[in-house]
Amino acid sequence: MKLILAQGNPGSEFKNTRHNVGFWLLDAYASTHNIDWSEKTKFHSYIGECSLEGEKILLVKPTTYYNDTGIAARALVDFYKLDPATGILVIHDDLMLPLGTIRTREKGSDAGNNGIKSLSVHLGQDYKRARIGIWSELADRMDATAFVLGKFTADERAVLSNLQPVADNIIDTFVAGNFETTSRKA
Repeated sequence: MKLILAQGNPGSEFKNTRHNVGFWLLDAYASTHNIDWSEKTKFHSYIGECSLEGEKILLVKPTTYYNDTGIAARALVDFYKLDPATGILVIHDDLMLPLGTIRTREKGSDAGNNGIKSLSVHLGQDYKRARIGIWSELADRMDATAFVLGKFTADERAVLSNLQPVADNIIDTFVAGNFETTSRKA
């Protein structure tokens, strides 16, 4: 079993915000594969289930808000007896990476990201990550919180739409057991 967990905030007011780029990419992946979402309060998440490469896959969008995603992850890991090092891929925004960059890592520090900090408190640091760059010149002119909670501009959305196939490929290779550390630009 594999778990693909996207970080973001629940609620329509956060839709299309930079902090929710993980949700956006996972929603697009679910749509491509005809996966429906259902709320699972036991896991503090919306979950989409499917089978790929003969493996059960859970797509997860926590309802705990971005900075507490570790709560949802821990509930799922405990219930399904998952090893975070081999069974979890986390998709999240990264304010330090340029918009349209996606960087994968086997593990690492939180680098100031409170959502990753929550995951690391609950799971340790040994889980795979797909970091989605959201930085643009606009970030230099705004407070960091206002920037990440701000909505993507039309130009930013165009860049990100080119990133979708790359993100889909990363998910598919993770599921197939061929995850590799890389950096790609849309």
